[in-house]
Amino acid sequence: MKKRTIVDIIASLFILLFVYTAMSKLYESEKFKWVLGKSPLISSFSDIISWLLPATELLVSGLLFMPRTRKIGLYSAFGLMTIFTLYIAYMILFAPKLPCSCGGIIQKMTWKQHLLFNIGFTILAGYAIWLNRGGNIKGKAVVQDAVAYS
Repeated sequence: MKKRTIVDIIASLFILLFVYTAMSKLYESEKFKWVLGKSPLISSFSDIISWLLPATELLVSGLLFMPRTRKIGLYSAFGLMTIFTLYIAYMILFAPKLPCSCGGIIQKMTWKQHLLFNIGFTILAGYAIWLNRGGNIKGKAVVQDAVAYS
């Protein structure tokens, strides 16, 4: 499979994940804010996080959707997934009885299942970044073609 196709598939998976979870959080915004308020780590920021997080997920989805901004989108997805993974690891260690504040079906996972899910997506983002290193794959190929014909 071509590198570009793999990166496109991974970007699409992140778009589906982030749009789905953002919309779920926005749809159930009061519940999302309430659960965030129970978290020992971020409770004092629950009001702003309840809006900022879904907005960020939608912004990253937009970056991933456009080939021109895909590279920054991949780095952003990797960063978000790293933060989410560290947060879940913290919750497993210090507050395993609290409900998950994630949206949709993902909130039905146990904390450990969610940790594995996030680790998997973090690895996918890292792999896509690695495949896309040196710039956007499409743009790099165009430059190489231009050099070959000159």
